[in-house]
Amino acid sequence: MTPLDLAGYLVAALMTAVALWRMPAALWGDEEDKRRRALWGCYAGFAVALWTKTRAVRIALNDSAVTDLAVLIKHYTATIAILAILSYIVAIYGQYPDGGTVPRHVRFARTIQQVAAKASIATLVLLTVLFFTVVDRSVPSDRFVADHAGQWGATLYMSVFYLYLGAASAVCAYQWALATAGAGLRHLRIGLGMMTFAMFIGVGYTVSRTLFLWVSAVDTPSESFALSFDEITEAAQVVLFAFFAVGASIPALSKGRRRAKLWRAQAGLHGLWRELMTAFPEQPFDPPASLARELTRFGTPADLRIDRWAADIADAVEKLRHYVPDTLLPAAKSAASDGSADPEKAGPLTEAYWIKAALTAKNSGTPASTAAAVEAQHATDQDGEVAWLVRVATAYRTVPQDRAAQVLAVARSAASGQSAATAAPRTASTEETA
Repeated sequence: MTPLDLAGYLVAALMTAVALWRMPAALWGDEEDKRRRALWGCYAGFAVALWTKTRAVRIALNDSAVTDLAVLIKHYTATIAILAILSYIVAIYGQYPDGGTVPRHVRFARTIQQVAAKASIATLVLLTVLFFTVVDRSVPSDRFVADHAGQWGATLYMSVFYLYLGAASAVCAYQWALATAGAGLRHLRIGLGMMTFAMFIGVGYTVSRTLFLWVSAVDTPSESFALSFDEITEAAQVVLFAFFAVGASIPALSKGRRRAKLWRAQAGLHGLWRELMTAFPEQPFDPPASLARELTRFGTPADLRIDRWAADIADAVEKLRHYVPDTLLPAAKSAASDGSADPEKAGPLTEAYWIKAALTAKNSGTPASTAAAVEAQHATDQDGEVAWLVRVATAYRTVPQDRAAQVLAVARSAASGQSAATAAPRTASTEETA
């Protein structure tokens, strides 16, 4: 196996991995989101096309009952993938209001996509006719372009395909170059830049191969030169697809990191959220379940679920204020300072002690009363609040139940002492009057 054959397997596996990775979003995404399906169709089509180019698959197909079948399948799937990617370009521009101004590059993309839809059908029909009529398939080929160099039938057949492929590559390069220049996010610029570079390689690939075939039809090259040219351009195409697959995945990887961050936040908040929702079962939309079940509720986006949990926790803490005295806050602060000398950990640990002690009071049957004092809010936005609650939930898991009960007892004792101190002057004043 040559290095080029190995690279062919690797890039086919890479494109297949990307197609499988993006398949759930394409199949189960929003019905109105055409972008995911179009882009996935491109990945899937090119993955099949790349597998037909690998040595084992192409030899098996080319030696089948239909000679050079790998070539026809490759061009079928690549044509469909190209149509999908042109549909993706149109879909990413979104909708414009009726009668509104549509930018020139958007009008251009829409026109190209409409023409491509019709051209793809004509291309497939013409390729099929030419393949079975004018292409010399008397002997199975291994490298189709090199083996058929100088043959007019194969030159005409490949020119039809390269015309379609080259035009689509040029359109993609133009549109993605514009998108790269206007991208505000760094990871998006990098991804679009890599995809643009891949399409420029595609333009060079199709132009060079078309010229080679037509020059060869006039002056047949040597076998060694034809094979060397084929291998060089094939290597360029491997680079093309590597840049395309990686570039198209970079923006999705950013979203994947965001999703992983949300899952970690869910895992961190789940224990605290579940205990609070068990104490107030009427509050959540759905009864609290195990962490595994909550992480697999695909019907609700993870960011929305995190927002709900943060609101549920805040509402539950507000309700718990009615079951404890004002003195619970200083008692929780004292316990937190004893438990950690780190000022950054003391804040979350204080709230963890307060919540656990308050839950203890509520679960023991303490009647509701006036709202007790609590600490001021520690965050100014939703992300900050979630980050704070994750720290609180982490500290909450370290608070023993018996220690929380002790903190509650200290708070109640302090509250009783304050009540006695308040009542004493009144008693003395009454005796003096008597």
